[in-house]
Amino acid sequence: MPEPVEPVQQASGEGNRLPPRGVPVFTGINRIGLWSLYIKEVRRFLKVQTQTIWAPAVTTLLFLVIFTVALGREGREVLGVPFATFVAPGLIVMGMMQNSFANSSFTLLGGKIQGTIIDLLMPPLSDGELMAGIVGAAVTRAAMVGGAVALAMAFYPGVDLAAPHLWAIVWFGLMGAVMLALMGLLTSIWAEKFDHNAAVTNFIVAPLSLLSGTFYVIDNLAPAFQAISRANPFFYVISGFRYGFLGQSDIGNTDLAVSHAALGLLAFNLVLAFLVYRVLRSGWKLKD
Repeated sequence: MPEPVEPVQQASGEGNRLPPRGVPVFTGINRIGLWSLYIKEVRRFLKVQTQTIWAPAVTTLLFLVIFTVALGREGREVLGVPFATFVAPGLIVMGMMQNSFANSSFTLLGGKIQGTIIDLLMPPLSDGELMAGIVGAAVTRAAMVGGAVALAMAFYPGVDLAAPHLWAIVWFGLMGAVMLALMGLLTSIWAEKFDHNAAVTNFIVAPLSLLSGTFYVIDNLAPAFQAISRANPFFYVISGFRYGFLGQSDIGNTDLAVSHAALGLLAFNLVLAFLVYRVLRSGWKLKD
């Protein structure tokens, strides 16, 4: 009986053998697969945009209303600007970060609970492409929420959203969204039920967001609490983002000081991305 012959693929008039089983056919980046995953994730949150885009914008605007009414009376100023103008940038980027986390933290967890996780793990996507697609969609949602919040605040009395340093707005907004998207993806890998996700949101993300100088300058704190604030990466995102609008912040009033914070956030995100990639590649709590 003749020996089975491996299938032959004809390409450019030459016979090229298919790779052995288990060896990926795709080389380089699977652009179609990556784009398909990204679009799937974007369409998922856009289908319920009232909940994922507009509701967070309204909630963040309510924060502005409450705090300006409670603390902004009698023309109170912070860093030489009205309180509403001071607090608006922090609220915008806080909303961006929280929604970036919410988006990426649901993807794999939802698949685990609904039994559709195989639809994400089975396609010919590398771990890096899977991570990039999920993080990219989360950053897109963060940008949409930030745009909606900024649009609403632009019409709020007493808020001036001039942008003397556009690069800082873009960079720190991007770094904050990526950081929380990576944290959300790591949470999604670890969590086994929605309670686990909610615990991280309520006991880690929310406190770090609210206690990072969103509503105050850390110079007003005791030295010990100033040190704690400076150890919080959220503080640098919010202060750097505020610098883009006001030209001054808690981390300094010069491009050099803010640039150091920008590079520090980049380094932090690279380390976090490497950690998430290694956990995703290990298959922990996904393929066990």
